[in-house]
Amino acid sequence: MKLIVGLGNPGKPYEHTHHNVGFDTIDVLADRLGVTLNQTKFNGIFGTVHTPKGKVVLLKPLTYMNLSGESVRPLMDYFDIDLEDLVVIYDDLDLEKGKLRLRQKGSAGGHNGIKSLIQHLGTQDFNRIRVGINRPPAGMKVADYVLSKFSKDDQPVMQEAFVKAADACEFWLDKPFLEVMNKFNQK
Repeated sequence: MKLIVGLGNPGKPYEHTHHNVGFDTIDVLADRLGVTLNQTKFNGIFGTVHTPKGKVVLLKPLTYMNLSGESVRPLMDYFDIDLEDLVVIYDDLDLEKGKLRLRQKGSAGGHNGIKSLIQHLGTQDFNRIRVGINRPPAGMKVADYVLSKFSKDDQPVMQEAFVKAADACEFWLDKPFLEVMNKFNQK
């Protein structure tokens, strides 16, 4: 069984904001796999689908970004999912808008959602797909920027990024994550 987690904040005001790229990618993937996220448990909303490559759980934690680990850990325990069968999708301020960077481990890099996951999982060693959102414009606070929506000009670039991140997740369903990294990491 594989678990794909998209990080974000729940609720209408946060839809399609910079911080919710994980949720947006899960939406693309759910549509593609024909799964409805309709189960609410473990402080999240999730759906399960049986694919030719095995069972897959798609999760959006509903804890708000800073407490994401409080949703992911209990779900992993319940379904007995191993760390190597987890992928987390989230925003990255240090990457150009729309670029992907895949890693198998690393620090939180200042991202509070990842900080929470590291705390609750007890390790930094888990697969990640980082989606670039750029740094805020001069004079804008990071907190305000990550909670703002994408401009009309940025929407096509970001939609393409969500599709590529979903492609990477699908490829991972039957390939080692190292192969996924080699195929989808962008310079």
